[in-house]
Amino acid sequence: MGQISRATVPLNVSLAVVAELDDLTVGGLINGCGIAKSSHIYGLFADTVVAYEVVLADGRVVRAKDNEFSELFYAIPWSQGTLGLLVSAEIKLIPIKEYMRLTYTPVKGSLKDLAQGYIDSFAPKDGDQDNPEKVPDFVEGMIYNPSEGVMMTGRYASKEEAKKKGNVINSCGWWFKPWFYQHAQTTLERGEFVEYIPTREYYHRHTRSLYLLGPLEPRPNWEGKLIIPLGDQAWFRFLLGWLMPPKVSLLKATQGEAIRNYYHENHVIQDMLVPLYKVGDALEWVHREMEVYPLWLCPHRLFRLPVKTMIYPEPGFEQHKRQGDTSYAQMFTDVGVYYAPGPILRGEVFDGAEAVRKLEKWLIENHGFQPQYTVSELNEKDFWRMFDASLYEKARRKYGAIGTFTSVYYKSKKGRKSEKEVAEAEKEQAEVETPDAEVE
Repeated sequence: MGQISRATVPLNVSLAVVAELDDLTVGGLINGCGIAKSSHIYGLFADTVVAYEVVLADGRVVRAKDNEFSELFYAIPWSQGTLGLLVSAEIKLIPIKEYMRLTYTPVKGSLKDLAQGYIDSFAPKDGDQDNPEKVPDFVEGMIYNPSEGVMMTGRYASKEEAKKKGNVINSCGWWFKPWFYQHAQTTLERGEFVEYIPTREYYHRHTRSLYLLGPLEPRPNWEGKLIIPLGDQAWFRFLLGWLMPPKVSLLKATQGEAIRNYYHENHVIQDMLVPLYKVGDALEWVHREMEVYPLWLCPHRLFRLPVKTMIYPEPGFEQHKRQGDTSYAQMFTDVGVYYAPGPILRGEVFDGAEAVRKLEKWLIENHGFQPQYTVSELNEKDFWRMFDASLYEKARRKYGAIGTFTSVYYKSKKGRKSEKEVAEAEKEQAEVETPDAEVE
């Protein structure tokens, strides 16, 4: 993402969906979740892709789009590279401007009040969700405690507008600047305010506070505060802030099994993709079961596609005409839960694996989805209760992936099981799928 935005932003064009962390890759965002603050308009990252170039199990290179390979085109998102090797993608670009005019709005009250304030920040109550005059270009919410949150809405602005007398420009990308989520928190004392941020710096505003723990998958979390308690101090940012964040590849390479399992038990690194109208319920559930703050809110459209993919809107959603929905897409929200739970911080007992199992059960019961990069305790049966297997399994058979690529369930499994246990499970699965094949 960092390479692409560095090349495109000076030309006043951009990917429609730009994920926050510089090191996130096109392939990873397509095969995984791929959400960003403009997803309430454009959907997930894969929804902005026009075509894929894929190497199939038999060595053929095909161009999958809405053509004879349309089943493959719709099956690739969330498949984690288990249908073929994705080697290139054609992706939409959109016109942009030099700055982001960002409005910070405090919201106070109960968790249900915070949820409604978040919904109202970008979803018109009259249902006019496609009106650019009523819907901002970017949306993000931060819930700092059970009674306070900050909603941020952004609109592209020209350089001429940003530099008008009296406007505040915040170049938040400098290493010595406060971490963005803490800067946003000042809204609770200051009240609503507006500032202009250079567009590329806004895109990657969470990068410096982004420390990856547990499964070490990049999400906009605030774990850096736990690893380096002084990392957000002014003197540290000024002297050593240029070192942050560390490379994700380095963290992955140096993390052992014991450390990974420790974080599974003592930290929460989860994303809950839930229908927009259930955000209040999700916030109350997280507070009751995990007590993790801050929480990150980011909306995204889940489009009604010609075929039923692994993730899909609720049947008949359009008949309810709920706030944020349209006739062709249901609005969802990513509730990001990334930090040490309250019981752990107080020195109390907390069963991380059991908490994840409860979260997964809640998601299944509420038509929610758990991105596959997170820690998961799902068994295979419940995995396919959460996700729809029909198109994915059809594509695996049609394009010869069975016996060559492992199933997405085993590819994405990241629970308390050791790497050895997962490898053994993958071997057993391959033997079941291809009983006559030699499995090394």
